[in-house]
Amino acid sequence: MDIIANLSFGFSQALTLQNLLFCAAGCTIGTLVGLLPGLGPLATISLLLPLTYSLPTGGALIMLAGIYYGAQYGDNVSAITMKIPHAASIVACIDGYAMTLKGKTGVALFTAGFSSFIGGTVAVIVLAGLAPALSEVALLFGPTEYCSLVLVGFVCVSFVTTGSVLDGLAMCFVGVLFGQIGTDVTTGMQRFTMGITSLFDGLGLVSLSLGCFGIAEITKNLDNKEKRTPFDGEIKLIPTWLEFKRIIPSALRGSVVGSVLGLMPGGGPVIAQFAAYALDKKVSKYRDEIGDGAIEGVAGQAAADEAAARTSFIPLMSLGIPENAVMALMMAAFVINGIQPGPDMIKVHPDLFWGLVASMWIGNVFLLVLNVPLVRYWLSVFKIPYSALFPSILFFCCIGTYSVNNSLSEIYVTAIFGVLGYTFLRLKLDPAPLMLGFILGPMLEENFRRAMLLSHGSFVTFVDHPISGVLIGVIVVFFVWQGASFLFTIRQRSFVAPR
Repeated sequence: MDIIANLSFGFSQALTLQNLLFCAAGCTIGTLVGLLPGLGPLATISLLLPLTYSLPTGGALIMLAGIYYGAQYGDNVSAITMKIPHAASIVACIDGYAMTLKGKTGVALFTAGFSSFIGGTVAVIVLAGLAPALSEVALLFGPTEYCSLVLVGFVCVSFVTTGSVLDGLAMCFVGVLFGQIGTDVTTGMQRFTMGITSLFDGLGLVSLSLGCFGIAEITKNLDNKEKRTPFDGEIKLIPTWLEFKRIIPSALRGSVVGSVLGLMPGGGPVIAQFAAYALDKKVSKYRDEIGDGAIEGVAGQAAADEAAARTSFIPLMSLGIPENAVMALMMAAFVINGIQPGPDMIKVHPDLFWGLVASMWIGNVFLLVLNVPLVRYWLSVFKIPYSALFPSILFFCCIGTYSVNNSLSEIYVTAIFGVLGYTFLRLKLDPAPLMLGFILGPMLEENFRRAMLLSHGSFVTFVDHPISGVLIGVIVVFFVWQGASFLFTIRQRSFVAPR
């Protein structure tokens, strides 16, 4: 009953005309930001943060939150239609873009929007019912647990990659190596920078993702002599009943995975999309199709993406712990308005807390109403001849990567990784694991060092801590299972008589 009363109170705050307008503005801006290559919620919230001085506190926070989770859907649109992802839509490139090449772009975009709605709804229920209790889970995670969690993320590579397990792990390791470029956060020493000052802060995620996916895909399309027509004729938007029955279980699984991982510092949408995709590749009835344009490959990751984006507010508002850079900016917005996120926030500012939670579901409805009818307009970009379209895509890629640090060196890095990405495509190597390794590699190194310092160099600490021990056990079981499956396959082949 407390949940119903709290949500009723929250909706009474969020359903004012002023807050509805701020919510609609945030969702619209977020979607547009997600569509533009290279931009993202981090850059947009940074630019709009000074506006919070002059806007009402509740409305400003609702708008910034809308930009964050609105951008998650926009990310999927650019990944599905043009294979140009942001960090939170890397997995969408796999099956989403494959559906585009099969002429099912409309169905893929509808699936992303509908699954995002399911994921957001489940996350709001989790926020309302379990925020005070689940936020305490974050307190149980120390460096040892974070390190083990990242290792579990690496294990997911074998499910995400469209090639062999060995290829996926190798690409992941290459990504970890790229993540080491820059200044060592512990010693302050420069690593692998070759004296280039622009590399002192490391390689940019935007530059890598746009190069390995966007530029590489453009080059591949230009290299293809055949006419590029992702769809021809009438756009099919609504999935069939059979496709609906495939979407819902996958979206629900992704919602649960995203809601859980969104609670964990270091988790969030990036890890959630990989984990949801890995889960679908193991439990879905259509797992053999995943990686080749299966609707589950779009539904699960989209739901996990949206769910994690919302539940990531729990550690911030309940503990005052921002779990990623966007949440750090949201914390700055709270502080600017004289509000200190933490355990007392629900008691001291119940109107703001529950109003923000309620606005997330309202924003969910806005995104569904705003984006699904506009799918046909997103698809109209393909009516432009590709000879005229690709220079525009390249232009936005350059503008997006330049805007991150206002540096031409970012464009050069993007071009270099465009060449590498094209090489990976020619060698039939999937760049998605590389991105996972690049994102999680620095987190693994930092937490491994802390764990070793706290344990005085003893590796036993990874099995002494209960949560870490369970995660390590999961990894061991996985490798034993994979080894057994490999031996079983070899044994079966040995019984096949040669022709």
